[in-house]
Amino acid sequence: MTQKFPTVYVSHGSPMVMLENSAARDFMLGYGKTLGTPKAILIASAHFESRRPMLTADAHPEMIYDFGGFPRPLFEMKYPAPGSPELASRAATLLTAAGIVATPVTGRGYDHGTWVPLKLMYPDANIPVVELSIQTNLGGAHHVALGRALAPLREEGVLIMGSGSITHNLHEYMRLRPTIDMPAPQWVMDFDLWVREKVEAGAVDDIANYLERAPYARENHPSADHYLPLPFAMGAAGEGARGELMHSSCQYGVLMMDTYAFH
Repeated sequence: MTQKFPTVYVSHGSPMVMLENSAARDFMLGYGKTLGTPKAILIASAHFESRRPMLTADAHPEMIYDFGGFPRPLFEMKYPAPGSPELASRAATLLTAAGIVATPVTGRGYDHGTWVPLKLMYPDANIPVVELSIQTNLGGAHHVALGRALAPLREEGVLIMGSGSITHNLHEYMRLRPTIDMPAPQWVMDFDLWVREKVEAGAVDDIANYLERAPYARENHPSADHYLPLPFAMGAAGEGARGELMHSSCQYGVLMMDTYAFH
């Protein structure tokens, strides 16, 4: 019998989570074992943006080091997981059937929104992975719809993930230059708590319309890229899904590292 996985939203935070000891790193190192081994992983990454949905379709994707100013060891890391042209095609078909034009693309590797959490969760790199792009100009409801269109993949043993960060204000990070253990200020905590309450209540409309309804939404997300994988993951769990908080911690004051599983 094919195992049906929850959908997951993971906060990958900074690439430095790979090198620095932290509660979030410890959690991700064990979370793959908790979830079990899927047949394949489809992951919507905050670092893959396009005007319309795209799906990576290379059999052997390359690495993308889409960051600068970090220690050399980060640029030497590899995550040689295979791709899955078949899953990319299947996902594009599901999206098209839902009225969402989607395109498999080649020549696009794994960005750090994918390889950072997966290298910690599934270090053997033996599970096929397909990345899905996000559309930052189309908002939360669009990403709920993306997820719902792809929900049938759960019946096929695919782990559907969103990778971002529950709070992500890099302008404030650059201003503060905080240490990794700096506590979250109240405006970060208020947004984080609001998200938790809405996710646990299954309030998908609130999650989709966070800019109008959440406290300090724009302060925590000057850009929507790290938030939108959350409504995607929630939508992929299906109608009436509720989220369960699997981990919460803070890094550098402005990065809440929450992970949710949706059932």
